[in-house]
Amino acid sequence: MSANCDIEFTLNGVKRQLSVPAGMSTLEMLRERLGLRGTKYACGEGECGACTILVDGLTLNSCLMFAVDCDGRELQTVEGVAASEVGARLRDAFVANGAVQCGFCTPGLMVQASHVIEHNPGAGAAEIRRGIEGNLCRCTGYKKIIEAIQAAEQKNG
Repeated sequence: MSANCDIEFTLNGVKRQLSVPAGMSTLEMLRERLGLRGTKYACGEGECGACTILVDGLTLNSCLMFAVDCDGRELQTVEGVAASEVGARLRDAFVANGAVQCGFCTPGLMVQASHVIEHNPGAGAAEIRRGIEGNLCRCTGYKKIIEAIQAAEQKNG
């Protein structure tokens, strides 16, 4: 049995303190300890992007990061993105453009898309494709997703 570690971090703008086992993943911490079920468990190997979150403003697969490594960091999940103005634009654009089918990849894509919009405003289709390339979608073929991200970006301002 691994020892617990006390960590402090900011999650979706709120300071948190938690005691976690040394081997627990950030994904497990978010879903099981904190009840944030928006971040999805899919491959568990960092290949699909369903568990993508922002850590200190960078996109990371939460299944590959130990919870203890969140200490002193700032995390944003799909719940945090959804509560933002960019998240609202993305949500509306995904629905309006038919970019959601089964929805399993959508949380990771929303996190990635918010990062693209924030760090590469006015990105073209090729840049958006590169910005979301870590997320696998088996339903849409990405065309509608890229159109939705462009539509959300155009509503900026």
